[in-house]
Amino acid sequence: MAEFILMPTLGFDMEEGTMGSWLKNVGDPVHKGDVLAEIESDKVTQELQARAEGVLLAIFRETGDQVPVGAKLGIIGAAGEDISSMTAEASAKTGGRNGAADKPAPASEVAAPAPESEPAKTESGAPAASTAVSSEFPGGVKATPVARRVAEEHGVDLTRVGGTGPDGRIRKADVETFIAQPQPTATPATASTPAPAPVAAGPDSEEIPLTRMRSAIARRMTESKTTVPHFYVTTEIDMEPALALRKQINNALDPDNKVTVNDLIVKAAALALREFPNLNASFGGDKLIRHNRVHVGSAVAIEGGLLTVVQKDTDISSISKIARDHKEMFARAREGKVRPEDVEGATFTVSNLGPWDVENFVAIINPPHAGILAVGSARQAPVVVNGELAIGTRMKVTLSADHRVTDGAEAAQFMQAFKAILENALRLLL
Repeated sequence: MAEFILMPTLGFDMEEGTMGSWLKNVGDPVHKGDVLAEIESDKVTQELQARAEGVLLAIFRETGDQVPVGAKLGIIGAAGEDISSMTAEASAKTGGRNGAADKPAPASEVAAPAPESEPAKTESGAPAASTAVSSEFPGGVKATPVARRVAEEHGVDLTRVGGTGPDGRIRKADVETFIAQPQPTATPATASTPAPAPVAAGPDSEEIPLTRMRSAIARRMTESKTTVPHFYVTTEIDMEPALALRKQINNALDPDNKVTVNDLIVKAAALALREFPNLNASFGGDKLIRHNRVHVGSAVAIEGGLLTVVQKDTDISSISKIARDHKEMFARAREGKVRPEDVEGATFTVSNLGPWDVENFVAIINPPHAGILAVGSARQAPVVVNGELAIGTRMKVTLSADHRVTDGAEAAQFMQAFKAILENALRLLL
């Protein structure tokens, strides 16, 4: 039975992606797991893998198209299968384009295009973001369908919202950031916030356009620091028990499956989150949303920025599974081949700069999480043990927490639990 190929999501805040190159043509056989095309999001290029067996019967989107998450990209089915009703449905959503320029499908399998006068539509039936000019807003503002809906719900004039999407397109996050900011009560002539003064590039400087990834990071971090009330709690941990356990584990493993210090930290964080569910939660306006499963994300440095990959059900996963998952996801992230499941669903984040010999730092919360752990290096230091000076191995860790969700005492107790797990390292194996 024929199935639609849908635009996947890369991260909870992704609303649309850009079609890259199709690696299959209409009429080509397809097996599960085959790479059909490349999809570009704000942060990464993803390989779109086939989820069904059969033949590629139709392609609805072309290279360079901006496509909303969940939109129909093509069809996989049996050779000769009648897909006229499916192509008609997809044609109504895409303004009649089937995009199969390289090798058209048989005439019986391609629906007649919609009239040229009909504007392109997204899955929700709203005008497509790439060409949308809504008559509901003055000035012909370009905005994604989700951004328009949120603006309508909150009575926001989109002409006052700055867009961070392609060609200045307004995204959902732009509208939410605007709503969260205190709005002035001045007259319309002075109500809008002035744009920052431009910085001119002189003879001793150069202008480097922002990449989509850097633009996304700038938008998300600005949103976090301006809308989330951060506070910070730091502790110092005796890492000798954890390092000794790691050595024992790795002695029993082959070189390709070694456990890292970060794997132990992620596991310890997950176990502590199980004890303090308010840190495994999100702020929901008039309510707290507690997540019943613990999915810990790890920030990964990649070319041009960073990405967070997610280890699912971290609290009930073995150390060896966490290490294996991390190794595979880190490799895919650095190669630009992440999968949707690699980056979806995190409920908490760990940012570890220990490998770069950083003593300690504070991290910015990744919304909608309630907290993030900033981890420094495990290093030798003078310590006092039973009243005597000795050499120990210590690691500083700082929790950045959302004060709307939790308070200082609870955050401190969470850090105590996290520290106790690493200092009694056998608990990592229970």
